[in-house]
Amino acid sequence: MAHRYILGISAYYHDSAAAIIMDGEIIAAAQEERFSRVKHDPRFPVNAINYCLEEAFIEASDIDAVVFYDHPFLTFDRITKNCAFAGESSYPVFNSAIKSMMGIKIWVEKHVCKTIGSAGKLGKIIFAGHHMSHAASSYYPSPYNNAAILSLDGVGEWSTTTIAKGDGNKIELLQEINYPNSLGLLYSAFTYYCGFKVNSGEYKLMGLAPYGNPTYVKEIYDHLIDVKDDGSYRLNMEYFGYLDTGKTTSAKFHELFGGDPRQPESAITRKEMDLAASIQVVTEEIVIKIARHAQKLTGSENLCLSGGVALNCVANGKLLKENIFKNIWIQPAAGDAGGALGACYVAEYMHFGGTKKTGDNKNDFQMGSYLGPKFSEQEIEAYLDRNRYPYHKMEYTEKNKTLAREMDNGKIVGFFAGRMEFGPRSLGGRSIIGDPRNPGMQSKMNLKIKYRESFRPFAPAVLREDVNKYFDLDTDSPYMLLVAPVQHSIRKPVEPLAGASVDDMIPVINQIRSDLPSITHVDFSARIQTVHTETNKAFYDLLAEFKAQTGCSVVINTSFNVRGEPIVCSPKDAYLCFMRTDIDVLALENYLLFKEEQPNFDDKENWQTKYELD
Repeated sequence: MAHRYILGISAYYHDSAAAIIMDGEIIAAAQEERFSRVKHDPRFPVNAINYCLEEAFIEASDIDAVVFYDHPFLTFDRITKNCAFAGESSYPVFNSAIKSMMGIKIWVEKHVCKTIGSAGKLGKIIFAGHHMSHAASSYYPSPYNNAAILSLDGVGEWSTTTIAKGDGNKIELLQEINYPNSLGLLYSAFTYYCGFKVNSGEYKLMGLAPYGNPTYVKEIYDHLIDVKDDGSYRLNMEYFGYLDTGKTTSAKFHELFGGDPRQPESAITRKEMDLAASIQVVTEEIVIKIARHAQKLTGSENLCLSGGVALNCVANGKLLKENIFKNIWIQPAAGDAGGALGACYVAEYMHFGGTKKTGDNKNDFQMGSYLGPKFSEQEIEAYLDRNRYPYHKMEYTEKNKTLAREMDNGKIVGFFAGRMEFGPRSLGGRSIIGDPRNPGMQSKMNLKIKYRESFRPFAPAVLREDVNKYFDLDTDSPYMLLVAPVQHSIRKPVEPLAGASVDDMIPVINQIRSDLPSITHVDFSARIQTVHTETNKAFYDLLAEFKAQTGCSVVINTSFNVRGEPIVCSPKDAYLCFMRTDIDVLALENYLLFKEEQPNFDDKENWQTKYELD
């Protein structure tokens, strides 16, 4: 019996990606940025497509269908109607958008055929629809046979928020909120106003929120957004600029909050902290209201989440605590990249009539999201020998013992093992790891490894069976998409700071709050990854060895990159990041490299000029 291969593509906005499934099973998925080394690369994902075809071991002519995650003509419809409504002031926005639409987006099919030589056996591109792709990406790989599905993002075609119901093989769209009303764009407005980059800095705003007080919540509800009891909402467009000027916020927004936006890279003040806290509270309240409404509409005890807003792991943690649903599953590549995978599923189940795998309400079909390239020992050794980089090849157990000992001694490890992760989080395939008990580790990693803002917290990776020992969480969180409190039993009393400036975050950051100070945020929270031997044995075994040596089954886990750089993909990427930073040890599978043994490093491509700061 012949297999059915479906290639999904997302492109042209941000985080382009490709995915391929065979008979409903994921074979491969990856973002273009990992190959091009351009963060959030929006270009047609040629490299990602080629990787997916190689992983599936097929030619382009073997593909049954090629599916695009968006419908360009509906997007074109929104742009033209938006500009007609906004009038002459929107001409610059229209001119910019029309060049993109007429230059590439409308001609997706021709672009696919030119790039890979075929539109598949179907002979034409299937346009899945943006929010249907989001919904499919979260429902079909979930552990559930029926579920309420929430998709929340900036905008896709017309939709910004959708509620759907998944039942067996089918997804039914129930209700939607349309552009220009958008929870994602509201959050991005505050991202921009606080001096961070839209579609990149939202994580920073979320991390900044616990330092502030939600003093602007009333202003947000009074002036910016009208929210009903069912979670439906409407924005007051007088305070936003994206309809006509192309800017996120308007002069009226700036007036409401007392001045111009913060300049990027300038000092963060109490104002930005409080604004971050306020929009985070509003976002959480709206998400919870929408979830309650979705549960009433569908009657399901299961919830699937996708769209960029679903990457707000603090809101996800609050939603979990509300117990509106018995089970929640969040697509780890919840943003536009995941749309490529969702598009595959739309074709498989809604075009070809495939049969969804039966879920057990516990184990998903995402394979831990380890869906990217893997490099063999032969490839790694050849790379190291060719460049004459000193290394130590070790047996598997010896390697883990060495790495655990190095971390216990305060060393930072670049950990490269198995397949690369799909989505924005490093999950132990391409990670930088260290000892969370070390109080200086957060500062060192932020300033000398990641070269990023010192306030940003780090996530703990913990053995799944030990999660409740350290955190107020007793469920799986394999994709680092849930925030939960650190257990009271390991917290330490924190004295009020005398004489510190209200704008000075450093003394607050440096306070020791728990037995695991480097992963405990200012509000005693942590963004948790539970590590499972079934999906990542290499990472699990390392944590188990660290526990055996130290009694601690938690490590710091942050993405293997410097600020502005995509997560590393290849051994070459990993070595460059290792040498550009204060990482002490690099583990490329079973090959260990120690910084002090490496030759002098001449960084001809200085990362600070190569990568645009995020």
